[in-house]
Amino acid sequence: MTTVCHRPEGLEQLEAQTNFTKRELQVLYRGFKNECPSGVVNEETFKQIYAQFFPHGDASMYAHYLFNAFDTAQNGSVKFEDFVMALSILLRGTVHEKLRWTFNLYDINKDGYINKEEMMDIVKAIYDMMGKYTYPVLKEDAPRQHVEVFFQKMDKNKDGVVTLDEFIESCQEDDNIMRSLQLFENVM
Repeated sequence: MTTVCHRPEGLEQLEAQTNFTKRELQVLYRGFKNECPSGVVNEETFKQIYAQFFPHGDASMYAHYLFNAFDTAQNGSVKFEDFVMALSILLRGTVHEKLRWTFNLYDINKDGYINKEEMMDIVKAIYDMMGKYTYPVLKEDAPRQHVEVFFQKMDKNKDGVVTLDEFIESCQEDDNIMRSLQLFENVM
């Protein structure tokens, strides 16, 4: 079986589309090609790479949701361009861009709303990823409580779903969320 290799579009085009310099893109590409020699990563490989960051937990479900957010073409693979576009938003995007990307991650079925079931799936995936050895030890109903607090804060009109506008407005009102969005701004 032959492996089809993917070569990214010109660096100049990616430089224009992202918040990265040509030099940063070259460094990112080398790292990407090192992990994914074909230039494309499938979900299984993505999960294996992501699992290395969470050795005490099961990151597979969260990695699945993350992969789907990176896979903008929804074709089961992430090219370097997809990866860099998302990374550009997460590391260097505006607050609005970062919140829109995060909303898209949480909106699992892509219907434009976050419902309680989707949020429960995401929260459970995060708890699984963090592992059983968290301190303090989490109570069995912690994910459900987390989702309830999320909806009390975010579902402004109490209709049982969170829209993008509600999500952005609620996040911008929360100092902790706003601080967390700035954590990775100077990573590269």
